[in-house]
Amino acid sequence: MTPDLDAWDAWPPRAVADRLAGLDLPWCVAAGWALDLFRGAPSRPHGDLEIAVPAAGFARVAERFPDCDFYVADDGAVVPATPEALAVSHQTWAWDRAAARWRLDVFREPHAGDVWICRRDARIRRPYAEIIRRTPDGVPYLIPEIALLFKAKHARDKDEADFRGVLPLLAPDQRRWLDDGLALTAPAHPWRAALAGP
Repeated sequence: MTPDLDAWDAWPPRAVADRLAGLDLPWCVAAGWALDLFRGAPSRPHGDLEIAVPAAGFARVAERFPDCDFYVADDGAVVPATPEALAVSHQTWAWDRAAARWRLDVFREPHAGDVWICRRDARIRRPYAEIIRRTPDGVPYLIPEIALLFKAKHARDKDEADFRGVLPLLAPDQRRWLDDGLALTAPAHPWRAALAGP
């Protein structure tokens, strides 16, 4: 039986960081939660939790969640995370069997050794050492300019709110990097004008 797609009760970032403590792998909280960890406080409710891991390290991450079954999420459906399914989509949802709830979405990211490769455009690359920061209590999160680059594709209300909330906190080099990334992935994106402003 396929789990209910809407049965989300995501773990908080700290709980996942505790599960992955000591894992020698460059993983980080991604998406909206990453932006709130950068800001230092939640700015809105989060219905899910995404983390990003190097694709080759996914099995090592999954081992830390023996109470979960993993499913590949693609195009509004989920299927068991077989090798064939893993090749279809980068999103892997963790189903907590006891709670009958989705707890986590694991993004399996392209990489070349210790270098992250953007799944939207392979010309965009950065060493993992440059793209992961940590909260004061040690939770790793994706730097905001990369989180926003991915959010730019959909530009839903929450993505727009995240961009407007984080924009004043971005340093000039972060604004330039995001603008350069958008120039490659979405040249006409309206965020580019805001990035060029004061």
